[in-house]
Amino acid sequence: MLGAARATGDVLVFMDSHCECQKGWLEPLLARLSSNRNSVVSPIIDVIDWKTFQYYHSVSLHRGVFDWKLDFHWEPVPEHEEKVRQSPTSPIRSPAVAGAVVAMDRHYFQNIGAYDSDMTMWGAENLELSIRTWLCGGSVEIIPCSRVGHVYRNHIPHAFSYEEAIVRNKIRIAETWLGSFKENFYKNDTVAFLISKAEKPDCSERLQLQKRLGCRSFQWFITNVYPELSRPEDTPRLSGKLYNTGAGFCADYRPGRASADGSIKLSPCSNSLTQHFEYNSMKEIRLGSVPLLCLDVRHGKVIPQNCTKEIDNSEQHWDVQENGMIVHVLSGKCIEAVKSEDEKDLFLSVCNKNTNQLWQFEHSQGLRQR
Repeated sequence: MLGAARATGDVLVFMDSHCECQKGWLEPLLARLSSNRNSVVSPIIDVIDWKTFQYYHSVSLHRGVFDWKLDFHWEPVPEHEEKVRQSPTSPIRSPAVAGAVVAMDRHYFQNIGAYDSDMTMWGAENLELSIRTWLCGGSVEIIPCSRVGHVYRNHIPHAFSYEEAIVRNKIRIAETWLGSFKENFYKNDTVAFLISKAEKPDCSERLQLQKRLGCRSFQWFITNVYPELSRPEDTPRLSGKLYNTGAGFCADYRPGRASADGSIKLSPCSNSLTQHFEYNSMKEIRLGSVPLLCLDVRHGKVIPQNCTKEIDNSEQHWDVQENGMIVHVLSGKCIEAVKSEDEKDLFLSVCNKNTNQLWQFEHSQGLRQR
């Protein structure tokens, strides 16, 4: 934002440092902005492998979207959007853009409020900009003739502090732009709900901006930009503290210096966010305090690892049974609390229904067995 305030060019481009631009990437963005200055545009963002730096061209067209947890992801361009495009080079209307590469007219950017200066670190600022642009008279588009490669990180450094920052950023979006729909966000993000109850953010500057620009309601966004958002989302089937009957303790996430260094132990039950877990219909057990982490297995031990998107990666798939056992889908073994040294760790063992293999989630939302 300091750079944007001092810039003198007509167009601003924000870009991650870990990007590789294809020849001719800029001209299509500039051409679109010259014909539509009230727009925020992004190239097609290709993937660069973080291990090998191999460049992978995206074959199919995608648009940026988000769910009720305000998590950004990509999805194929739906048929109804393809129909309004006049040619393969036409812009793709997108509910949101990724933060990796984004361009806009400098005066337009400053006039609609730049980025939210009360957000911290990074994360979710791309959603705030996208939602605000749509609601306040602009448009958000992906320009298919422009391509930029981006190295996606394998893990989030300092995951715990980062996740708390991003949740707070999302709360600012909910309180400013979602209106009554913010309840959908809080229903899907328990940590955000708890933080919002403890401390309300000061969004007065953003709300004044909303009034000055005469922005529309979020209902308009759902109706006209992203009607798919109104579908019921994948709310956690089970959530809250994960209590072990035999030990009388709760599962507890112990953050490490990096997310891969963290561990899952048993501790006396408390209201700590590190004891909040969520079990969803994808059979993942996610850490509520660090939603990017899922329960995984290494050498028979239950550990936190980055949640994978691959459907066939059943290392992170669990079957939470009504009898209290949590079965690892791939191995068929159960999570058991096993005492090691002075602490209890979580290991996979042959299922035998002993009390150290019996678990209870704090909250149930109609778990359907499959």
